[in-house]
Amino acid sequence: MTEKAQGGEPGDDSAEEAVLKAAEEAVAAADDLAAAKREAGERTADLQRLQAEYQNYRKRVERDRLTVREIAVSNILESLIPVLDDIGRAREHGEVTGGFKSVAESLETVVAKLGLQQFGKEGEAFDPTLHEALMHSYSSDVTEDTCVQILQPGYRIGERIIRPAMVSVAEPQPGTQTTSAPDADKPESAKGDGAADS
Repeated sequence: MTEKAQGGEPGDDSAEEAVLKAAEEAVAAADDLAAAKREAGERTADLQRLQAEYQNYRKRVERDRLTVREIAVSNILESLIPVLDDIGRAREHGEVTGGFKSVAESLETVVAKLGLQQFGKEGEAFDPTLHEALMHSYSSDVTEDTCVQILQPGYRIGERIIRPAMVSVAEPQPGTQTTSAPDADKPESAKGDGAADS
């Protein structure tokens, strides 16, 4: 009995080895599983990164495509501005009639659909970002710098100015301007004397 207690049966050693071997295999399998999960996580992160890069690429290509389209349309419309000027001059002289009138109206409709807008009206305030002053005069009829004659209309696409309006500007007569500061009529010496007395 003492032999059984000390060493047990010879078959017990092989059972213990089998259990130890199974435990080692389980630990190795758990390590392999952890490594596989880690690798799967890395691959998932790589895939997500690639998908994000692809989405950014698609957005950039779409933005570039729209920019190229806008530039192409802008270039075409810029080249049509002299034709529109000729149509406007012909209309002023009453020469837009018959079939030419239909063609002119169709062309103006098409360029308007593409975003070309004409601007510059008589009587509007002069804005140097929109107008180019070709002539200057004084007038008692205006209270601010005003476009009194449109020599050539301006054109824009959206907020981008293609060509400023060529205008004649009238500003108020030098003697008719009113001042808003109450001390503007006092001479400088009178303003300084009050400060010196105190």
